Amino acid sequence: MNLQSLNTLEYEIIKTELGRHAVSYVGKKAVEELMPMTYLPTIQRAMEETSEAKELLERGSSVPIPSLEGIEWIMSLMGTGYLYSEQDFTAVATFLKSCSQLRKYMASKEQSAPRIAAYASSLMELNHVREAIDRCIRFGAIDDGASKGLERIRKRIVVAKERLHKKIEGIMSRHQSILQENIYSQRGGRYVIPVKREYHKQIKGSVLDQSTSGQTVFIEPDEIAALQIELDLLLGEEAREEAVILSMLTSLVEQEQNALNLNIEVTGTYDFIFAKAKYARTLGASAVALNAKGYLKMNGGRHPMLKGMIPINLEVGKGYKSLIITGPNTGGKTVVLKTLGLLTIMAQSGMLIPVEEGSEFTIFTDVISVIGDGQSLAQSLSTFSAQMKSIEGMLRDASKGVLLLIDELAAGTDPGEGIALSIAILEELSRKGANIIVTTHFNELKAFAAATTGFQNARMEFDKESLQPLYRLTIGEAGESYALQIAKKLGIQDNVIKRSWEIVEAQQQRLQKGSGEAWGSLFSKDGEQGNAALTVEEHENVEEEATQSVRSKEKLVQFEVGDAVVVTSLGRTGIVYEKRDPLGMVGVMIQKQKMKINHKRLKPYLSKDELYPEEYDFDIIFESKDTRKKRKLMQRKHVEGLRITHRDEE
Repeated sequence: MNLQSLNTLEYEIIKTELGRHAVSYVGKKAVEELMPMTYLPTIQRAMEETSEAKELLERGSSVPIPSLEGIEWIMSLMGTGYLYSEQDFTAVATFLKSCSQLRKYMASKEQSAPRIAAYASSLMELNHVREAIDRCIRFGAIDDGASKGLERIRKRIVVAKERLHKKIEGIMSRHQSILQENIYSQRGGRYVIPVKREYHKQIKGSVLDQSTSGQTVFIEPDEIAALQIELDLLLGEEAREEAVILSMLTSLVEQEQNALNLNIEVTGTYDFIFAKAKYARTLGASAVALNAKGYLKMNGGRHPMLKGMIPINLEVGKGYKSLIITGPNTGGKTVVLKTLGLLTIMAQSGMLIPVEEGSEFTIFTDVISVIGDGQSLAQSLSTFSAQMKSIEGMLRDASKGVLLLIDELAAGTDPGEGIALSIAILEELSRKGANIIVTTHFNELKAFAAATTGFQNARMEFDKESLQPLYRLTIGEAGESYALQIAKKLGIQDNVIKRSWEIVEAQQQRLQKGSGEAWGSLFSKDGEQGNAALTVEEHENVEEEATQSVRSKEKLVQFEVGDAVVVTSLGRTGIVYEKRDPLGMVGVMIQKQKMKINHKRLKPYLSKDELYPEEYDFDIIFESKDTRKKRKLMQRKHVEGLRITHRDEE
């Protein structure tokens, strides 16, 4: 997968949120290493496992997943000669108890969660290791019963300490008047009494320490020295016996290194799966159907990090594989791209996604996005330059099964050249078989989508009354920008708005006279690409010819089938499919919709001779592929029951 696009779509932020739900270092590492997959069976398995885990959590189950606290440290020291401590063995015993609990828990869920329950059968309980640790270590210390030798030594230590304590208490009783306080303590493991400095010579013994003020001297009396030596020897024997026990346990644990590694892997897998399930619950996410046929249907898709957003419906892969989305600024076009892209890579990561029932996602081999201006001060790139640099990579990597997400294609440059470049880029990306979702403000791209096989228009809905975006995507229709209406509502002066409309009208008139209207002749619904690579000289010739044609059209009063016209009442362009009737009504097709319009509401735009070659078959435009097949078949022979049905025009 394209790493830059994953970052653009904020995949790493999703992984960070997911990681918060993992409890072990192995589970967190699995989250860090998570990447979208491309093999359908593997993705389906991962999603089904996550769904099973989510169902268990929703039933109120408390899953005993080990935290693996202290285990990473223990495993890192395997085979180094390190002697594990009592705390280390306590961590191992706790881990093995958790493994046993997890194994039993999953065995009880074999019917309701068969996929994830299967992992538990690999868990090794290692009862002999756990029992040995429990016998030797209790409350974080080596127990007296760990060995007979240790038990015997500790009994002798108890006797030696009692004799020592009685002896030192007798000394203190005799010299109570010269003591700073009536209590003994230890310095360096040896017993001492606190003697006032001026009387310290009255006690025969060794000075081992003194107070900060110097007023108290801590002396080990010679009378207890022999008992102290005896105790030290016993303590030395105890330490040696404890080392033997710890060494035995260390050897026992290291012998099961492979089994422990397997247990860690299995529990880490459970931690990872249940982390995905816990995160899915916070999103209200669910599993979706998956396919490798290129069909995608997103019902009520929601971006995981946008709370309260209006769910998005989107469908590609049946009749068309690419969408051109139009609509006003702040209308949510970019959100559509980010939501679709992010949910796609989340689904391909085996995660549940926030969509509604009936959704189905296809598997893409790669998801490449160009969203945002991508400006780089270091590289001195403008918005347009930065986007083109990314588009260059798209053109190189595009192929069948790749999803391309492009926000405001060719924005930030001359509109005329931007339109031409956009169409050429989209044609090439489509030729390579990629799925393309692109947002744009270029009206000409709406015509391109309507006329080109594999493309479909879509628009972000906008409330014309309140001039507020509705954040709903409607497929099959092109949108408008509403820039001037929005500007007026936001307080721009009336004279500025009025002047803007004058300029827009002037631009539209110039566009009719210029090369912009020639785009329709560069592509057809059957995907036949025209000559888009015009030289500067040819471009000027086209502009001059178009200017002349507009002047001549002003004298025309008759509309021919195939002529392009402007419907003044709607402010939209269409193609004449039926000549003027006795009532003055002309048949015009706008965005695949046929309607009858009074000839007085029509203005010439381009004649059929300018748009199409001589003897062009207009059935390609006005009739469906199925109808054309039926008509050709009828021309060759009679077929019983074969009919062509036309919908009534509005």
